[in-house]
Amino acid sequence: MNVMPDSDGKETSATHGAYLKLRELILTGELPPAQKLKIEQLRKLLETGASPVREALSLLTSDMLVERIDQRGFRAAPVGKANFEEILMLRCTLEETALRASIRNADAKWEDRLVLRHHHMNRASQRQAADFEDAHKAFHMALLDNAHLPMLERYCSQLYDLNIRYRYLAAGGASYKKRDIAAEHQSILDAALNRDADAATAHLIEHYRSTGEYLSQQMDS
Repeated sequence: MNVMPDSDGKETSATHGAYLKLRELILTGELPPAQKLKIEQLRKLLETGASPVREALSLLTSDMLVERIDQRGFRAAPVGKANFEEILMLRCTLEETALRASIRNADAKWEDRLVLRHHHMNRASQRQAADFEDAHKAFHMALLDNAHLPMLERYCSQLYDLNIRYRYLAAGGASYKKRDIAAEHQSILDAALNRDADAATAHLIEHYRSTGEYLSQQMDS
């Protein structure tokens, strides 16, 4: 999300703040899928002006989290099983490419960064969900950021965010909680540190598909 600064930065700051808050509300489902997003209601909710809200909604359309429904209206992007399965397929395909490239370029700095991000994620798992989500994404993106493929990394980051919506909407059931997510992350980390691209990508894809199977079942129920 890029916002050009204006003369005093106030409009930029207001737009950025509105963007971040609306993004959070959509990702967590507090603004439900397909709900019409009315400027006046959002302005009051965010305690800001109509212009920053409108700019933020326009930016969120680029993130595919908001859709324009006519010349002036917006709605939270709808969700569906076909959309989720496409996101899952693209994540598995693109992240395998990025992770293999990261491992090819592996060096001590990247390995140290991975270990640190993994540690932060484990610490955050004991705190609030929002803290964990940020740390969780940071770990997954660190796996890919040594690929030196900025466009690919950007797509992977966007797909991660689109996937978050489905986890918030469908996760939390008993069968999901039975998984040892920490062990899954540890297996991915260990293989990456061993520079074993086949094992690392296999563990990563299994991690995503296990979540995907559960979420697909939840959408069927």
